[in-house]
Amino acid sequence: MTDVRRTIDAVWKLESAALIGGLTRLVRDVGLAEELAQDALVTALEQWPSSGVPDNPAAWLMTTAKRRGIDHMRRAERLTRRHEQLARELDQPRDVEQRDVEHHDVQHDDVLRLMFLSSHPVLPTEQRVALTLRVVGGLTAAEIARAFLVTEQRIAQRIAAAKQALSGVPIELPEGASLAERLSSVLEVVYLIFNEGYSATAGDDLMRLDLTLEALRLGRLLAELAPDEAEVHGLVALMEIQASRSAARTGPSGEPVQLHEQNRGRWDRLLIRRGFTALLRARDIGGPPGPYVLQAAIAVCHAQARTAEDTDWRQISTLYDALVRLRPTPVVRLNRAVAVGFAQGPEAGLALADELSTDRTLLDYHLLPGVRGDLLAKLGRPAEARVEFARAAALTRNAAERDFLLRRADELGTAAPVVTLGQAATDFLARDDLDAATKRSYAQTLRRLCSALGDRRPLESLTADEIAAVFEVAWGDAAAKTWNRHRSTVRSFGAWAALPDLPDLPHLAAMVERRVESSVRTPGLTAAQLERLWEFEVPVRERTLWRLLHESAAGVRVVLSLNVEDLDLDDRRARVAGRWVTWRSGTARLLPVLLAGRGRGPLFLADRRPGPARPRAAADLCPDTGRGRLSYERAEYLFKRATRALDPAGQGHTLRQLWSGRR
Repeated sequence: MTDVRRTIDAVWKLESAALIGGLTRLVRDVGLAEELAQDALVTALEQWPSSGVPDNPAAWLMTTAKRRGIDHMRRAERLTRRHEQLARELDQPRDVEQRDVEHHDVQHDDVLRLMFLSSHPVLPTEQRVALTLRVVGGLTAAEIARAFLVTEQRIAQRIAAAKQALSGVPIELPEGASLAERLSSVLEVVYLIFNEGYSATAGDDLMRLDLTLEALRLGRLLAELAPDEAEVHGLVALMEIQASRSAARTGPSGEPVQLHEQNRGRWDRLLIRRGFTALLRARDIGGPPGPYVLQAAIAVCHAQARTAEDTDWRQISTLYDALVRLRPTPVVRLNRAVAVGFAQGPEAGLALADELSTDRTLLDYHLLPGVRGDLLAKLGRPAEARVEFARAAALTRNAAERDFLLRRADELGTAAPVVTLGQAATDFLARDDLDAATKRSYAQTLRRLCSALGDRRPLESLTADEIAAVFEVAWGDAAAKTWNRHRSTVRSFGAWAALPDLPDLPHLAAMVERRVESSVRTPGLTAAQLERLWEFEVPVRERTLWRLLHESAAGVRVVLSLNVEDLDLDDRRARVAGRWVTWRSGTARLLPVLLAGRGRGPLFLADRRPGPARPRAAADLCPDTGRGRLSYERAEYLFKRATRALDPAGQGHTLRQLWSGRR
């Protein structure tokens, strides 16, 4: 079973873009095309474990998806002409059908059409990038969210909105002025795909070579399509040169190797030459250098240095100055801090990095504490550097990178035996006088403090000013009730821990003032809001929970306490806490997908297994996955974050509003 699932996953990664592109060309609706492709994937998951993987998995998926398309059109009774077109496709001999999938030229054209469709001017830039990464790059909403440093729900909303806006837009390759207009967002998307492959945001491996190669392939295709666009060649040059270091970027155990420590003899000289050639083509075209040409020039500086010591950091720093003027994003500014740190000294680099500490988009970005740790270590401040490396390790989702960062922290020596913020938080939550709900609430606040300040930070070094700064960055736009809850937690924690800054607690209370809470009862969601909510592309867990709450009108805690064995799927009801919870067709369609073969344990599971510091009761653990039960606080937080787009005030709604509007 596991091998089949891995095969299906590999086939999906390789073929999804061509599959969706081919289907979009046929049905002329990217949203419908993706739905058909996903239906085919679900069918494969059901059938292949018993029937075996077909000889041509891609053709099998395409055929299945086309059949789903025909069924859809018949039911809709509106798309007769498209129905006939799909029917003709299915009537073609099998060798023609396979040629649709296997012939590279057709695939390339389909993928390129899909790229330009998803970058259509009718879409805002954020939606163009998110949709292209989803349907062309095959990335999940979570991976895209990491690339953009925003939430997964926000990416899902962008994708759903983009699909809706593209309904009826023809899929075609642009020409002339339209080509130049749509090219910049296509380039941005390709580079993001490359970066996800070059530095994987999650998983055990540092790199995802398939994505890197896919981005290189798409970049070269774009260069053929737009040979007179300097930025296209600049992007190709940048990717070629960066890809040339792939073999030297990891050690024998898959651990990251920093650029200045890499064995330059392992750099791929062919890719470097191709990169140089592409950059020369960009320069021959002329015009002021754009962001990709500048980044390619930086990459060339590294490639030309025979040793790390030969690197021309002053030239690189100058190029970053020009790049920041064109694209002053937080990540570019952080990279400039690194370059300045080499060119002018670590103190100058640290000053630039510190300017980014209040940038909310970098709140959970592990490279900021990673860069600070490196600069602090060079300045001879090992204790602070150790805290920063540990904080970066806690933020990254990539196992290889996490191990590397922890090793760097350990190499700086052992910390003096002091009570750390992380240890104090653990002890505080382990108190016997706290009930489960209070512990979960306190834990949410303290996790944010630990991630922002470092769980290895000596407790005695915390100050009211630092805590107040975390409040402003993390919860500055939170509702009054949420703000006050976090405020109460910190005050309780400070009093319990007897912080040296305890005399400043009044000072902290003044800096983090209690907010006035509204006593007006919040109305339920309107029918129009619910209709939009059901269109959100969110994980099946959220879709099922929201549907169930709405259809059952049961309390949130009651629904979250459901176990798989409580469910009666045929009668659409479950017995829990002495009462029946019932649901309708919307929930009934989702429950089998959510269960995925599970027979026991909590119905709604947390995102991950609980850590050793947060043990759970056996009844709150899934026996199959080891993941814990989804908490009220987490479910509420995810819903509030996802529904900000529905709330005119931008604060998001509460789960109780899902059913209060029905009464």
